[in-house]
Amino acid sequence: MLIKKLALITSILLVIAFASTWVCVHIGSEKIPFGEINKIIIAKLTGKHLLESPIETIVWDLRLPRILVAAFVGASLALAGSAFQGILRNPLADPYIVGTSAGAAVGGVFAIVFNIRGSLLGISAIAVLAFVGAILAMYIVYRISVVGGRVPVETFLLAGVVVGSFLWAMVSFLLTLAKQNMQEVIFWLMGSTGSAGWSEVTMLFIYFIIGFTGLMYLSHSLNILTLGDESAMHLGVEVERIRNLIIIFASLVTAASVAAAGLIGFVGLMIPHVIRRVVGADHRILIPTSALAGAIYLMWVDTAARSILSPREIPVGVLTAIMGAPFFLYLLRNRKRKKEM
Repeated sequence: MLIKKLALITSILLVIAFASTWVCVHIGSEKIPFGEINKIIIAKLTGKHLLESPIETIVWDLRLPRILVAAFVGASLALAGSAFQGILRNPLADPYIVGTSAGAAVGGVFAIVFNIRGSLLGISAIAVLAFVGAILAMYIVYRISVVGGRVPVETFLLAGVVVGSFLWAMVSFLLTLAKQNMQEVIFWLMGSTGSAGWSEVTMLFIYFIIGFTGLMYLSHSLNILTLGDESAMHLGVEVERIRNLIIIFASLVTAASVAAAGLIGFVGLMIPHVIRRVVGADHRILIPTSALAGAIYLMWVDTAARSILSPREIPVGVLTAIMGAPFFLYLLRNRKRKKEM
């Protein structure tokens, strides 16, 4: 029954994702016929030679990599959000709120400000430092939150807010050191896929596969963790080890997203919450469906960001914040009502 349900929902979402990719490539200041899109993509994938043209450049070098980066970033943030909400048993948790994004931002901004442009194993220095920052941030939040060997949910969230505030202060300090890189840093912090290319697609794909595989492997244990630490220990789950692994995998995909597209908030908050209402709380289904829904959502938001004021562009992080902040207030109000009942 589980496999049939997962196969049905993921098949529907995959069809929507592929269709969305195709349509988003078509949309823009220059409307490109679907036939031309098909011809260019098929030729590139099969190695056929085409005469270079502006349309080919727009499709293959500009729009398609940008759309795929948006898809992987949306999938990664939704993936991380579903993981954090699971281990914290709180629908208000996401990478942006618990401090992971702030840690990744410090690492990424540090790399940009000090012009660290090298790579490690084919992964950019910005991505590496963003990952280090995310992991350090989560480690600090986790250590602050531990009380008597346990991690109370409220304490973890409060620690995330406090550490995140400190890290944002560090970002502000780094901004004072930025000179010729100031505009690049600010635009990156607002969240944008405008400069995305195939190297970012490759990097995000690698990070996403690692994070997705790890979290899917741990999804059954994550289901048990939602019952509470004591119940999980009685059922044979190594609570601390599993929680640490989940934090690492969630931080990994968050760091990759921040490195590729800057800070894009609320995706990890909204998407898992909405999908949970549809598919239920079983993380074996919730994790893959949240990832696909996140990919579809951010593809369309990014397409809107580059189309609404064309030829000018709205940073995609601005649009997600405009939509996400009211959603966050809605969740807060719902929780308040439940406590009053």
